[in-house]
Amino acid sequence: MQNKGLVRLFAILFTLVSIYQLSFTFVSSKVEGEAEDFAVSKIADNVDGYLAKRDSIEIKYLDSIGSKKVYSIGIADYTYNEVKQLELNKGLDLKGGIDVTLQISVKDILKGLANNTKEPNFNAALERADELQKSSSDPYVESFFEAFEEVAAGSIGLSDPDIFATKELYGTVNAGDSNDVVQGKIRTKIDEAIVSANEVLRKRIDQFGVTQPNIQREGKSGRIIVQLPGVKDIDRATGLLRSTAQLEFWPTAKAALYQNFVVSANAKLLEMQPKTAEEIIEEEKSEIDSLLGGVTQDSVSTPQANPLFDVFQYSPYGAGIGSAAIKDTAKIGAYLRMPEITQLLDKELKYTKFAWGKTEENSEVVELFALASNRDKKPPLSGGVVVDASQSFDQRGKPAVSMQMNTVGSKAWEKLTGQVFEDQGFIAVVLDNIVYSAPRSNGAIAGGSTQIFGQFTLNEAVDLANVLRAGKLPAKADLISYEVVGPSLGQEAIDSGLMSFLIALAVVLLWMVFYYGKAGLFADVALALNIVLIFGVLVSFGAVLTLPGIAGIVLTIGMSVDANVLLFERVREELVKGKGNKQAVEYAFSWKGAMSSIVDANITTGLTALILFVFGSGPIKGFATTLIIGILTSLFTAIFITRLLIDWYLGKGKSLDFSTSITKNLFRNMNINFINKRKVAYIISGVIMAVCAFSLFFGNKLNEGVDFAGGRSFQVRFADAVNAEEVKENVIAAFESAEVKTFGAANQLKITTKYKVDEVGLEVDEEIQEKLFQAVQSYLPDGMTYQSFKPGEDNTNTAKIGIMRTFKVSPTIADDLWRNSIYAVFGSLFVVFLYILFRFRKWQFSLGAVAAVFHDVLIVLGIFSLTWKIMPFNMEIDQAFIAAILTVIGYSLNDTVVVFDRIREFADEHSSWKYSKIVNSALNSTLSRTLNTSLTTLVVLLSIFIFGGESIRGFMFALIVGVIVGTYSSMFIATPIMYDTTNKGDESKKKE
Repeated sequence: MQNKGLVRLFAILFTLVSIYQLSFTFVSSKVEGEAEDFAVSKIADNVDGYLAKRDSIEIKYLDSIGSKKVYSIGIADYTYNEVKQLELNKGLDLKGGIDVTLQISVKDILKGLANNTKEPNFNAALERADELQKSSSDPYVESFFEAFEEVAAGSIGLSDPDIFATKELYGTVNAGDSNDVVQGKIRTKIDEAIVSANEVLRKRIDQFGVTQPNIQREGKSGRIIVQLPGVKDIDRATGLLRSTAQLEFWPTAKAALYQNFVVSANAKLLEMQPKTAEEIIEEEKSEIDSLLGGVTQDSVSTPQANPLFDVFQYSPYGAGIGSAAIKDTAKIGAYLRMPEITQLLDKELKYTKFAWGKTEENSEVVELFALASNRDKKPPLSGGVVVDASQSFDQRGKPAVSMQMNTVGSKAWEKLTGQVFEDQGFIAVVLDNIVYSAPRSNGAIAGGSTQIFGQFTLNEAVDLANVLRAGKLPAKADLISYEVVGPSLGQEAIDSGLMSFLIALAVVLLWMVFYYGKAGLFADVALALNIVLIFGVLVSFGAVLTLPGIAGIVLTIGMSVDANVLLFERVREELVKGKGNKQAVEYAFSWKGAMSSIVDANITTGLTALILFVFGSGPIKGFATTLIIGILTSLFTAIFITRLLIDWYLGKGKSLDFSTSITKNLFRNMNINFINKRKVAYIISGVIMAVCAFSLFFGNKLNEGVDFAGGRSFQVRFADAVNAEEVKENVIAAFESAEVKTFGAANQLKITTKYKVDEVGLEVDEEIQEKLFQAVQSYLPDGMTYQSFKPGEDNTNTAKIGIMRTFKVSPTIADDLWRNSIYAVFGSLFVVFLYILFRFRKWQFSLGAVAAVFHDVLIVLGIFSLTWKIMPFNMEIDQAFIAAILTVIGYSLNDTVVVFDRIREFADEHSSWKYSKIVNSALNSTLSRTLNTSLTTLVVLLSIFIFGGESIRGFMFALIVGVIVGTYSSMFIATPIMYDTTNKGDESKKKE
């Protein structure tokens, strides 16, 4: 090998840099361990809310040392905060936290750009776009343009003054512009709004203080993905993300003016109530009695309930007009929106805007406010004039928020406060349609300074100030998918992942020494270095390590052995031919030797990993990332590091057998006639594929997970073992329909429901979690509260009980995930077909490889379809399963390409041989490598399957089946199909 010195220098530097990068992770873990020990020493074991209080002390400890130096290396010193920023990023499944996908409402942006126009064609197009989106993957704006062309039919253009040629868009959209021109400008405006939303969210999160957050746009869809690892206050985090920060200042209408309205509304609602069967019978009795000239006791009707007054308490004193129980606010709101009710408002009150007040802590009642609005329902002053905000305290020492307005806002604020003072009224401070406070105006306020106060906690005041300072979102943000992982589950994932990693590593290291002797030791050194490099690269690029990512690394351990196996097997072949150690090694490491097979096999696997990275999301990207990095570092260590070590050893005048006394003649002189057995293989595979296809289309089908079906999924842990069927009855009673399955241990269930899956909002999520709590409460420890049941609320000093993980996907995003998965699978097949065609120059090779992959994928899908109802672990079809399918594709191709490379080599060397002999000889010569690699990989996968945790057990099972089937198909499907479709020409004339 040339340039050994350069390779050695690069390897040393690469290793040192990786160790340096990883050192920050070790230091931060050490400091956090000290913080945990400190917290434990400060709190008694049996205190209520042990974990929550311990975490609070730990956080305060780490905050106090954030700017202190904790690590010195050379001349550089690092504080804890700096070390924390440079450590290995852990995903949610390893650290706990929240992963959400927010859909910025492009519909609201369009309305804003059109100045909330009432133009019929525009609004009809929006409604039509909503319908189109249900079956389309196009961005919302494209559906709107399509709908507008359909609805308007040329009668009006987008540049009409009533649509986009408004004062707000003056100079951007001009009257008379064609629809195509306007469309381009609107697309730009929407893109700018999404970018703005992205930046607003980034500012909010930066001020929230989360370490290593991840925020990214998802193409042109208007979706923004936010990952907040380590967050424990889930409600606070989601509230921070979803708040549009739409701050408004309104004068309140005088409550006394609404007395007649409330009385009339109640009477109207009473009149509109449909009569019950009992009431109709009662009326008939009354008519009969009147005809008979008398009234019986039975005919006396009881007074009906008051629809509005039974749920609403009118109170004309103060800023509000009355109050109601929180549980009744939705019903009252529906009443107040009814056209029959709104038309009862006097002319003076016809533009009233109703808004509920902020819920006070530990209160079940909330106040209703009537805001003095106008025809357009626009506030006299909005939050756009706020230039700064900070958390402060009011005159009673309660948390508040102070604001400073710009010049325009200051003048408008002075005018508004002066006018309200003259009317002896109140000013309602409204944020996202909730009245936070409504103080009485004591006169015109100059200078633009004001304060929002109310029933704030300190965190609420801090968050509100942060939100106002960061700015408002350009439109509402719907939380269309989310995953919440409790910190306890994250630690368990780390423990199980580490266990599987160590076991797999130990098995592989021992196997290499057992099979290849001293040469196996050199491969082990290269493998150990490979692991260091993988983690070093992950840290350097700021990649996120997830549980599937750990699986990817462990799988890389198994697959990285393949390169060494290929090289060592080729060396053994050359030694048998009589070559010396140095000549055999030189040939094995050449392109004519094993290098072409190694490169081809890794490129095909790398292509599928790359496609997985492009189409995957979240943890699946983590799996693809580690797999891609692992492939590259494995090539480097196997080709260069192993070679350096072997050359160093041989350079000392010693020899290597590349085997042990047990394995020296193993698989030597194999002579299996694979070609003659191909028809039997076709029949066996055909029958299995037919059974699998029948099950997929007519039998059990597949168990679609929330990823692809939409819905909400909860992983719930109980103190003791529970019966899934018993719990299911309670859950179905709460949600109408649901799936309940044991998930891993007998005290853990996975509960999935589509109840209100189309509805978004924190209140809906809260409602469903409360219903779930009530449904399973009888199986929880006595005295356990809903608050401690929620995810992220580790409130006991024992193992976490309650919701460990929640996952929600809306039907829209589920369709997109399914579509992307289909693209990923078929895209990988197409790309690999082209690559093999390019490398082998014959379409028969491509056909054989793709046919084998199709065979493998169908069988894996079929086995999942046949067994998901009886297997004791989760076998849902989700994104992780698609990752497994793509990995199976890569592995199967890896095997097939190695065989094809040897066939091509033998065909060039033995042109006089019969083609069947060439194929059989190639298969037999690679059999040792095929079985060696497959067995090593299987042992690795089994260790992850057994010790790697419940959440990836189905994923591992798919890979185990895939490796077995892929090994079989490379020998009995891919190669025979290639053989049968190859034009053998004068083969019959050739001698055996």
